[in-house]
Amino acid sequence: MKIGLISDTHIPGGATEVPEIVKDVFHDVDLILHAGNVYTISVLDWLESIAPVKVAGALDRDKMCHGDPRVEEKQIVEVEGSVIGVIHDLMVPGFGGWIYPGSLSNVYDHKNRGPLVPDQMFGKKVDVIVFGHTCTVLVEEYGDTLLINPGSPTLRDQLRKIGTVVTLEISEGKREAKIIDLANLI
Repeated sequence: MKIGLISDTHIPGGATEVPEIVKDVFHDVDLILHAGNVYTISVLDWLESIAPVKVAGALDRDKMCHGDPRVEEKQIVEVEGSVIGVIHDLMVPGFGGWIYPGSLSNVYDHKNRGPLVPDQMFGKKVDVIVFGHTCTVLVEEYGDTLLINPGSPTLRDQLRKIGTVVTLEISEGKREAKIIDLANLI
């Protein structure tokens, strides 16, 4: 299964629309997971013209999306033997602050500490965590947990620049995340 991962579209605000190139990048995905800060349902409808969409919204910020069946505070998706947890703002116990590339590697020792997040965060053990909030792309392994922040297609590193998305391919016993830098495609 191939999944398109996107977050922090911030429309309106970060941009007036999702960059059209996202449609090309996600043309063959089976599902799109959005990790919040959508702001408006029209973004979900646009993405759903590509593939089914599930959103883990920052419900305080995604007020216009309340009541939409595609939007929950957290999402759990099970595919090909893997459990994916999606949340907007990931809080790792014992780590104060936003998660950027490499920021956990200095403080998190999975061999001595156990899982990156407690099972109760998602209600079960997850193999992949997709989150947003920082607008900075990240793909890192922590023990047996794959951590992915797809960044933002509209606010690269919190700046109004075309940014990134991620594709995640999952098959039984295998998972591969690929960062797509949208600026390189236009």
